[in-house]
Amino acid sequence: MLTLLLHVTASKPDLPAKFMAMASGGEGPSSASHKHTNRLAKERSPYLLQHAHNPVDWYPWGQDAFDKAKTEDKPIFLSVGYSTCHWCHVMERESFEDEEIGKILSENFVCIKLDREERPDVDKVYMTFVQATSGGGGWPMNHGRRPGFKTVLTRIIEQWQNNRSALESSGDRILEALKKGTAITANPGESPPLAPDVANRCFQQLAHSYEEEYGGFRDAPKFPTPVNLMFLMSYWSVNRSTSEGVEALQMALHTLRMMALGGIHDHVAQGFHRYSTDSSWHVPHFEKMLYDQAQLAVAYITASQVSGEQFFADVAKDILLYVSRDLNDKSGGFYSAEDADSVPASGGPEKREGAFCVWTASEVRELLPDVVEGATGSATLADIFMHHYGVKEQGNVAPEQDPHRELQGQNVLIVRYSVELTAAHFGISVEKVNELLASARGKMAEVRKSRPRPHLDTKMLASWNGLMLSAYARVGAVVGDKALLERAVQAGNFLKEHLWDAERQTILRSCYRGDQMEVQQISPPISGFLDDYAFIICGLLDLYEATLQTEWLQWAEELQLRQDVLLWDDQGAGYFCSDPSDSTVLLQLKEDQDGAEPSANSVSAFNLQRLSHYTGRQDWLQKSQQLLTAFSDRLNKVPIALPEMVRSLMAQHYTLKQIVICGQRDASDTRNLLATVNSLFLPYKVVMLTDGTAEGFLCQRLPVLSSMSQLGGVATAYVCQDFTCSLPVTDPQELRRLLLHGTTDMPTE
Repeated sequence: MLTLLLHVTASKPDLPAKFMAMASGGEGPSSASHKHTNRLAKERSPYLLQHAHNPVDWYPWGQDAFDKAKTEDKPIFLSVGYSTCHWCHVMERESFEDEEIGKILSENFVCIKLDREERPDVDKVYMTFVQATSGGGGWPMNHGRRPGFKTVLTRIIEQWQNNRSALESSGDRILEALKKGTAITANPGESPPLAPDVANRCFQQLAHSYEEEYGGFRDAPKFPTPVNLMFLMSYWSVNRSTSEGVEALQMALHTLRMMALGGIHDHVAQGFHRYSTDSSWHVPHFEKMLYDQAQLAVAYITASQVSGEQFFADVAKDILLYVSRDLNDKSGGFYSAEDADSVPASGGPEKREGAFCVWTASEVRELLPDVVEGATGSATLADIFMHHYGVKEQGNVAPEQDPHRELQGQNVLIVRYSVELTAAHFGISVEKVNELLASARGKMAEVRKSRPRPHLDTKMLASWNGLMLSAYARVGAVVGDKALLERAVQAGNFLKEHLWDAERQTILRSCYRGDQMEVQQISPPISGFLDDYAFIICGLLDLYEATLQTEWLQWAEELQLRQDVLLWDDQGAGYFCSDPSDSTVLLQLKEDQDGAEPSANSVSAFNLQRLSHYTGRQDWLQKSQQLLTAFSDRLNKVPIALPEMVRSLMAQHYTLKQIVICGQRDASDTRNLLATVNSLFLPYKVVMLTDGTAEGFLCQRLPVLSSMSQLGGVATAYVCQDFTCSLPVTDPQELRRLLLHGTTDMPTE
């Protein structure tokens, strides 16, 4: 959603002095015969393919475009977006499909289209520039009171022709300033900030921005921000007896509950939309992203561990049901996203936001006409459903939530009453209401299948697949669902087969679904970035803890060694987002924000600690410390920007518990002990299995494990810190008490 201008000197882009930043993207025309076809038609990215028939001479990011700009002495027009971005579609319709604008662009610029999900490194550099020079970033910047697109282009062409040297020198100055302003380094001799202080400050900052009525942070738009919720639950786990700890837990659980009841949650076909445009989680931006589903599934299953409420576990399973059905590739990979816009079932060529998901009152009445036996006032199934989900005759979306009038007369389902209140209102039992609502949702899901589907981005990204691997492993482990764990293993195998170049020892960023549903790769493939390594390693550690199959641990160790070689900053500590030797990327950045996705440095800090416990490698503990030290300034001043890194800092402070289970992997007594561990939220722990053979992966790295044995031939658990261990236990209940209270004695009330 970013469009910029840059100038190429020598063989690499130089930073612009004059720039534009605005949304871009969209869906190409659907007819088979196209008036225009450009070189994007040969690409695999769904986003680039959407622009293959614009009247613009687009190039993909690469040397061909840079060479042309250099040879013809033209500035580059860089447009960045992704295929399910609503504002990108708007930008395409308004600008890139326009013949006159296409002509101006093609004659005066070398035009590059970039899929930000394929090349997040390039997107980050230019977004950093836009934010530093304009104070904002993202969203369409050519609307409202800003000058029209054509006017901006004309002005830039004039400046290029008449004021060239001033443009170039200000470009150099800006680049130097950005290099200084974005540097994150650890000074020698420093150590990380104090975890309890940083955690308290992070909690206070979150509490300050918390919205009490519906949960979430700030008023609107409201994003799910799972990183905040995971921090709050982790904060509670070490502050259970304080009022702050209790408040942190309430904030997290209330937010998760209100989101699950809201319109941001798809009540008919599962999964969560991108964000809510209002403060009550009612009217969403309807896009569905893989990374949201992954992190929310983990947050909901954690809430179920913490609260013991089945409700939260059901939502977690519900999310994975959606992913398995709609974002699932038969190879074991997961697709990236579903669009917000689609053609309404009533027809017409114009796509509308939410058309696939919303309902008119008359559609609901027609679909659910049956009178419910025993209900007050001969109520129909539609009456009960409409009452419960807030369906109104005139539609339930306020005009201010619908600036483009795309949702007039439509209803976004939102749970308005508890099942108990709905049951009381209609004089029927709670069980009956649950049954009726489930049957109604099933009928509506069938109707939905016949509607024109939104565009599906079938690109498979290593990082997001890593997040999803964690979700299946963790939810599967907590609910004890074999099918979910098998799906997690399938995802692990997919990553190894399709997104790992064993010869070059490199993660690959992405792969694609071919026309015959086969997995395809582009040539040359895009090498992985820091988040690809970090999220996959985290997923593999979660997969090991869920299955206790050491092959996943082994691969995690291998990947961490590669990440260190490729991306570690020897001078200033921490990891660069992308390969520092790539000369086409102007700034070597370290992501310093946990946003819609956690920052890969935050995840790496935790990965290093977990891996050091599995491998006995002290250098990884030190690396984690150095990384946290590099981010000290940010952690001290605005920990709310890095809640996931604060969790890693807390893990380092509280030292990970080692839970060692001696037993046979598939034996029922081993499984019972493991189920006890999985039933509890223990954010600062590693789980390991030893079966008494000294030649196993873990025993070779941690010889101390060889001395641990089963008591009386029964699976036995040891709970240790730095391998100073409790007395062994064989009874799951005793293990539970030991993990919760540090003792096998019954706690006195």
